[in-house]
Amino acid sequence: MRVLCSSTLIGEFFVIGFAGLVAMKDASLAMSTVWWVCGVAMVLSVLLCGMITRPGGVQMGWALQIALVASGFVVPVMFFLGAVFAVLWWASVHYGRKIDAVKADWAARQEAESAGA
Repeated sequence: MRVLCSSTLIGEFFVIGFAGLVAMKDASLAMSTVWWVCGVAMVLSVLLCGMITRPGGVQMGWALQIALVASGFVVPVMFFLGAVFAVLWWASVHYGRKIDAVKADWAARQEAESAGA
């Protein structure tokens, strides 16, 4: 699960940065505000890569997905990109857990075979 979720979060890192560049063109937004918000979100996406397997890591990832979709109120294309990344996040968590279960089962079988040999 860690690899899939981390890949999604690193992709979001870049999307958030590019969304910040687009948001800078809005004259009603202060550049410092845009970069504070984007910077915090970008740092959070990188920090979450290391927190995925810890308690609350997946939930914090969901909070980031919600914030990404909500950023569409500032940069409208983020409604679409946020939804795409929310689906990717769901798939990363869902299939990542399945892959982890298969790996654990395989490791247990390998251990049992080596102990029985």
